[in-house]
Amino acid sequence: MNIITITGIIEFDPKHFTNKHELQGKWKRVAMIKFHKSDLCGYYAWFIERRYNLPLAEPLRSAHISFINDRESDTNGKWEEMKKKWHGKTIDVTLNTDVRTDGTHWWLIIPEDEREQLHDIRAELGLSRPYFGLHMSIGYARNSHDDVDHGTNSEKAIRMNEEHSKYIYELLKKGMIT
Repeated sequence: MNIITITGIIEFDPKHFTNKHELQGKWKRVAMIKFHKSDLCGYYAWFIERRYNLPLAEPLRSAHISFINDRESDTNGKWEEMKKKWHGKTIDVTLNTDVRTDGTHWWLIIPEDEREQLHDIRAELGLSRPYFGLHMSIGYARNSHDDVDHGTNSEKAIRMNEEHSKYIYELLKKGMIT
């Protein structure tokens, strides 16, 4: 397994970037590890683009790991206490550099034996393990133009990043490419 260890900063209640974030912020609590001054997403997205000719859109919050993304009602009333304890603290995170995908999103996982501290913070809030495993999103495939049926074939091909990403995923699952 190829791994790297990087240092990030724990951030509780990160800034809202979208209307969805704003609306969910009324009932949801979020904590993440931010990697400031880091181009980790761009670095791995560059490899994906070179290897598979697939440009990825960067995550809205750039390089980060969301380790709490749960209902406030599930945090046993200790949110502010935990925020005071952990917000702004530095933390080392180990990532497996073998890139993963579901056909649209691309990410790096935190190996199971490296998740203990983040799971402990969640447990202090009364939260179980997260539904999606702990990971750092690299980016996602997004069609680069509207799905309008006009233009030359090469112009239409520019729009097909999502389909191309799903095609790569299917080839990876079948072991036809690495």
